[in-house]
Parts: sequence; structure tokens; C-alpha cells
Amino acid sequence: MDNSVTCTDNQVEYIIGKQKNIALIAHDNKKAEIIEWCKKNENILKSHFLFGTGTTARMISEKTSLPVKGFNSGPLGGDQQIGARIVEGKIDIVIFFSDPLTAQPHDPDVKALLRIAQVYDIPIANNKATADFIITSSLMNGEYEHRLIDFKRNITARAENLDKMV
Repeated sequence: MDNSVTCTDNQVEYIIGKQKNIALIAHDNKKAEIIEWCKKNENILKSHFLFGTGTTARMISEKTSLPVKGFNSGPLGGDQQIGARIVEGKIDIVIFFSDPLTAQPHDPDVKALLRIAQVYDIPIANNKATADFIITSSLMNGEYEHRLIDFKRNITARAENLDKMV
């Protein structure tokens, strides 16, 4: 991640900047809901960098004045692309209006995205209420510091231990 400072206790401090990188994702039955949510929060969202999966990004861009950088559609790897950007420190918040009542063919990809967001301590909203709480938080207006396991140090230590076993 780009904004990191190594700490002494096998942790790294990460800083989420004042301008957030926000991923916007919605299952088909939730696209209208996320578009309305973006319209309602347009004044807040326009101060941040927005990303989204395929159709969701295109529809939000077309139906609001918000520019949204689009990736592939979720089933075609878009969830994976956003997950990769979380690992790179390029996504700070995930707003994902998921449909819990409809089976999704790319459910393993969705679970992988949510897991990687948890690993990297990224705020995740899976519904409008949680998204409202995140977007109106006082933390949206400034930097946010949080600590994670120093993954590089952890991998190096594991490799050294495995070498000793061989």
C-alpha cells in the first residue's frame, strides 16, 4: 500500500487520505438504489475519486454528474480488479449494494472481494443504511490512520521458518 509507515510491533500504519478512493458496486436488482443513493450524496461524492464495476459505473456516470472510472463487469472480473486495487492501497472504501435474495453466478468473486477488504481494514457498506453511516461520518472529511499486520515482514518470517524446516 502506498501510504504506509512501519511500526515496531509487526504492524504497519496506513493512512487513508482526505480524498477517498471509493468503489461503487451493485448487483442488478440494486442498481437503481445505488444510483439514487449517489444522486442524494452527489455533493459529498464529488469530492472523492470514484470507481465501479462495469454497468454500475456506466449507469452512475450517465445518470449523475459524477465521473466514475469503470472496470469490468463483476462476473467478468470487475470484483477481482477492485480487490487488487485494495491490495495496492488504491481503494479506501467499498460501497456494495448487494442483493441477498438472488443467487449470483460470481458469488465466489464477491466473497473474495469482501474478504480482501476485511484483511486490509477497508470500510465496507453492503446496504444503503451502512453506506449512509459511512458517507456522513466525520472521518470522511480528513485523513484516517489505522494499523495492519506488516504482511511483507510476516511473509519473510514465514519463508525463513520454512527454510529452517527443509
